[in-house]
Formats: sequence, structure tokens, C-alpha cells
Amino acid sequence: MAEWRIGRGWSDAELEDRLERARELPRNFSDPMDRMTVEHGWHQYYSEAVVARERPGPPEEDSPFARGQIVVANYEFSDPNIVIGHFDPHAPLLGRCMLLEARAFRVLHYLGAVVVGAVRSEETEGKTVFGFRYETLEGNIERGFEWFLLTKDHATGEISFRVEASWLPGDFPNWWSRLGFHWVAPRYQKIWHHHAHAMLARLIRNPELTGPEPEDGRLVHTGPEVEFKRFRARHVREF
Repeated sequence: MAEWRIGRGWSDAELEDRLERARELPRNFSDPMDRMTVEHGWHQYYSEAVVARERPGPPEEDSPFARGQIVVANYEFSDPNIVIGHFDPHAPLLGRCMLLEARAFRVLHYLGAVVVGAVRSEETEGKTVFGFRYETLEGNIERGFEWFLLTKDHATGEISFRVEASWLPGDFPNWWSRLGFHWVAPRYQKIWHHHAHAMLARLIRNPELTGPEPEDGRLVHTGPEVEFKRFRARHVREF
């Protein structure tokens, strides 16, 4: 079951202990990726927006795209008032374990683990793509996977960010948490997606702000035009 607290989160020592234990946890889903679709009972969503522009052609050193790679790899685009990531920044991205601390109503804290199961860093068909996919581990309030992809179009110089996921409710610590998640999760998801694109665009424009830790409480709530869509399965399987 997911660990949760009211009013406060976890100390650094507690997080280090839980991160060490997370490395031994199995994934909390067994379906292959290609079957995690609406037709097979999984919810899906995605969001996408143009977050920056630079000169056409492949990305250059210290370009907006290069800065965006740092932001994406360090999960700095996440609104820390909704989800904050805890991880060892020295660990390789592929295989990295992360603790995601979900926050609701400013007082409820839920801690769940994920692992980076895939990384993309490639140039193909006039585009450069960088990003990663995390997969949920046992004890997470969600189950499934989520991609975070930064793409530069060489012809136009546009840099877009896309988030896409297949998910189901996961391992809740009590019945009222599960019920509350059912009612408030769609709202929090939509807000998080809009803030993620705005945060990424802001950090790319301001290279002095990029680093291994997000800046709590300093968020931009306006930003690029974000396309967000959610697809819910009609019949959700119970685990």
C-alpha cells in the first residue's frame, strides 16, 4: 500500500531509506505496453505544447533544447505543489528509481515509487527527440507508465514537449483515499499538465534557473497553449 501522511512530508533520511528499498520493488502491473490501451481497460491521457523556438537545424550546445534536456531529465517541470520527485541525481537516468510525493489540499501527502524503464535520445526524420518513460512500482497510488518527450523540429526550430500515459488506480492505503482520488484526480491531472508546460518553457528561457532541484513556490501559471486530452476506459479492471 502507498505510504501517506497528513500535514508534513518525509525527511531526507527517511527518503533515502525508502529510495534504497524502492530499488527492490517489482512493478505493480503486468500487462505488456502495447496492451495498455483504452480498448483493454486502461485510461490514457496526453498533453503537448510548443515550449520554445530556436534556429532551424539540429540542436546546438547550450541551446534551448539542450537546456530543456536538463530540465526534463531532472523532472524539474513538475509543479512541486502537486507532485515533487525525490531521486539521486548522480544515478544514471535509465534504471533510476524515483519517489513521487503527490500532494492534495496542501495537507495530504502520498509517497510512491517509480523506475525509469526506457530512455530516448535520438535524431530521426528531421527531428531530435529526448525523454524518458517511468513505470510505477508496488505501493504507488497509480499503476502504469508515463512518457516525457522533448522534440525539436529541425525545419522550423520549434521545440515541443509531450506527456503521455496509460494508467489505472493503484495501491491506496484506505477506502477514502481511493474515493477521493476518483473525484479529484482529473482536476489535478489537468492542472499539473498545464503547469508542467509553463514551468518547462520558463526554465528553458532562463538558463540560470536550470538545476537539479525545482524552486518551490515560484510557479508560472500562464504559459504556452497546451493541448490536453483524456481517454477513460469504460470498464476498468480491478487488481
